[in-house]
Amino acid sequence: MASNQFIVAGIGTEIGKTFISSILVEALEANYWKPIQSGGLDYTDTDTVKGLVTNQKSVFYPEAYRLTQPLSPHAAAEIDGVTIEVEDFQLPQTTAPLVVELAGGLMVPLNSDVLNIDLIEKFNLPVVLVTRNYLGSINHTLLSVHLLQSRGIAIKGLIFNGLSNPATESFILNHTKLPLLAKVEEHSEITPSLVSHYATVFKSIFCN
Repeated sequence: MASNQFIVAGIGTEIGKTFISSILVEALEANYWKPIQSGGLDYTDTDTVKGLVTNQKSVFYPEAYRLTQPLSPHAAAEIDGVTIEVEDFQLPQTTAPLVVELAGGLMVPLNSDVLNIDLIEKFNLPVVLVTRNYLGSINHTLLSVHLLQSRGIAIKGLIFNGLSNPATESFILNHTKLPLLAKVEEHSEITPSLVSHYATVFKSIFCN
């Protein structure tokens, strides 16, 4: 495996994985791949990341599945009359840094048998786990960490995205013993300049 290749996973939906992925892509001048896009085909998460990064080196790979409905992949695929097969997913062959962004949380189903966590296991890349402070986030974060560790999946560390809650953050870090990679503040608008600002911070963390 090449260095600086990661899976960006979240403790649930609407955690900010695409924002964090954009920062990582910019910081590392990395290639980007989202294996599954559910809904939003007029302007996908890949389009969002493309619009937020300014470097000229990043390559954006097409999704393995483009599903029309903003639902769990297994449900969206059923509506579209397709079955998601794990065999259809192959990591892009590149020695460049690579950011792979998951669709939803770790236990999101892809078909009747396979979950996102199974896809992570197949890819065999370390996970950058994005968490966000809300009532219940401690539980969701610890469950996500436990699940990854129970499968023997390497966790690069945690990124806290959004409004800070020091009590929550310190408990999670003390309990999991995982590195705090970065903290990203809450922003009403996400722009290329904002992504560039955070990318300078991420470079010192991920390029060492």
